[in-house]
Amino acid sequence: MKYLAENKLKTAVAEARKQSPERKFLETVELAINLREIDLSDPKNRVNEEIILPKGRGKEVRIAVFGSDELKSKVKNVADFVYGPEDLSKFVEDKKAFKKIAENIDFFVAESTLMASIGKSLGQVLGPRGKIPKPIPPGQDPTNMLSALRRTVRARSRDKRTFHVPIGTKAMSDDDLAENANAVLKRVIGKFEKGLTNIDGVFVKTSMGKAVRMDVGDVR
Repeated sequence: MKYLAENKLKTAVAEARKQSPERKFLETVELAINLREIDLSDPKNRVNEEIILPKGRGKEVRIAVFGSDELKSKVKNVADFVYGPEDLSKFVEDKKAFKKIAENIDFFVAESTLMASIGKSLGQVLGPRGKIPKPIPPGQDPTNMLSALRRTVRARSRDKRTFHVPIGTKAMSDDDLAENANAVLKRVIGKFEKGLTNIDGVFVKTSMGKAVRMDVGDVR
């Protein structure tokens, strides 16, 4: 099902590119979604979704894994950072340093036997950032999980009426960005009982560019 008329979205993406001059870095392209008639003071009504983009993110995604020596050996070639229980103790002792690490890592994954310790000791750092690790059962090969995470984005409204979701980069084609945008909208709209009624507006923009509005009437 297409939630945004494809030609409308491609037109908006092209316009967003046009209004964003060339820069010395690769800009992200994102959707800005405005909500209405939702009580976001109730956490149950907030958007907190992880969405796999069919055309990928178009940029590097950094993943860190906490695990035993056995797990570490399995992921050393597919994870960006690999930590053991001894590293967990170091992070607890210097949470300021760990905060800097957490800011530069997109997703954390951890062996399920370590989840309780991580939640208790580092939950205050990871929780507000939406980066509580995904659990891996002992003995399981997480290669497929990590591969999927590299194409995954978070859609988090928290208690804000407007929130942003990356759909790729400026280097990607309009077609690929449109397909990614549809995947995001499908998940977000599908979360609400009233569907499109709870969407007040959708915008497309580059990270440093002007937002191009798409009226709710363009969403179907």
